[in-house]
Amino acid sequence: MSLYTANVQWFEPAGGIKFRTTLPIQWERGEKGSGWWFTVPAGFEFDVSIPWALRWAFRPTDPRFLKAAALHDAMLAAGIDRLRAAAEFSFALKADGVGAAERLVMFTAVAVWRWS
Repeated sequence: MSLYTANVQWFEPAGGIKFRTTLPIQWERGEKGSGWWFTVPAGFEFDVSIPWALRWAFRPTDPRFLKAAALHDAMLAAGIDRLRAAAEFSFALKADGVGAAERLVMFTAVAVWRWS
């Protein structure tokens, strides 16, 4: 499993399901010890796009989802392909304690959303 750098109070609400990072977030891609880091910059705005019908099960404000959502959106903005960003999203959810069933649903959603 990969590794996050520890950040305290790293996000702030930006309205609705949107948030903004207040500190950089670092994520070690691949396996722990790979040395291949991706940084989400401070000030990066992201959202937690969970369809209304699923918000009873997946709250957009659940702190376990926020770092992974920021990482996923920043990777897409940096030009990383959708499937790699979805995979790292899933690994990040695992690092934040999200269970396998929830991760599978969320990985599938981000992997196929707006597929072209």
